Amino acid sequence: MTDQTGDDGRLLVYGAYGYTGRLVVERARACGLSPVVAGRRREPTTAVADDHGVDARVFALDDRETVADAVADVAVVCNCAGPFVHTAEPLVEACLSTGTDYCDVTGEIGVFETLAGYDDAAREAGVTVLPGVGFDVVPTDALAAHLADRLPSATRLSLGFQGLGSVSPGTAHTVVDSLSAGGAVRRDGHLQSVPLAHDVRWIDFGRGETRAAAIPWGDVSTAYHTTGIENVTVYAAQPGAVSRLLRAGSRLAPLAGAAPVQSLLHGLVDRVVDGPDERDREAGETYVWGRVTDGERTETARLRTPETYRFTAHSAVALADRVADGAPAGFQTPAGAFGPEVVSTVAGVEWVER
Repeated sequence: MTDQTGDDGRLLVYGAYGYTGRLVVERARACGLSPVVAGRRREPTTAVADDHGVDARVFALDDRETVADAVADVAVVCNCAGPFVHTAEPLVEACLSTGTDYCDVTGEIGVFETLAGYDDAAREAGVTVLPGVGFDVVPTDALAAHLADRLPSATRLSLGFQGLGSVSPGTAHTVVDSLSAGGAVRRDGHLQSVPLAHDVRWIDFGRGETRAAAIPWGDVSTAYHTTGIENVTVYAAQPGAVSRLLRAGSRLAPLAGAAPVQSLLHGLVDRVVDGPDERDREAGETYVWGRVTDGERTETARLRTPETYRFTAHSAVALADRVADGAPAGFQTPAGAFGPEVVSTVAGVEWVER
């Protein structure tokens, strides 16, 4: 990768001091880029800037004019500050007002759907709005697009993955926020709420069949926008005991949404969740599976990728750079903007079955 995004201020990383934000900044610097690092807290933001010898900007997202001023002179913002339900819209609205492209590493269904609603405004402004440039949802979106190309008549899409390890604090906070929402699928083109782990099936991700439970993954939104397939379910490999626990937990969803319980769980995340260490990121790998059918024919494909946070850091930088070079205006998905081969921008990705 050439140094296109750095010294001329083409990339701003918001949430740069979070677990994923730090990895994205490290990856950008390893590629010879000089991103502007940004966040709402001064001390950790400037610490990241000092560590990498780059500029820092400190701003919260509660004043639109302040946010617009902060992003006006960059080509693309990469938002790494989750939960994105709180951060995506203020940054997108600022980007639309300044002509700045936007991407993020969200996996939140509601955020994808909300940002899809900015499509017309983004097209009019000539701005690319591309959420989900990390593991959520680049590999699965690439599989979805690839399978749709192989079977254009497909009416049903199933996706899944195996190998997720520990999670970052930001991801854990997002999970806590979404506990009361339960599961989600796409049926007949519409999002539909379902109980957590409402569907359990056996899937061969590439190492023999294993139990997998349905989860509310971002592709329930994005795969529909990418492919037009109206029925989408996403699965994650789960031991049987975990699947049973998820189904039981769905009955407690209303309690999980109560303010005192949310406060308790967020505090627990702050105390105990660190994210995978460097050894885990280097050694880990993830298996991704997809299948489409039109009721008569069925097509299957599989991928193997690096560990999820390592993948995210690499893909976020690569896709932000591609967006800065020029991408279609409007709301985009990774494979919708760049095709199924978008997943191959990350070294170490292997198509196991195509």
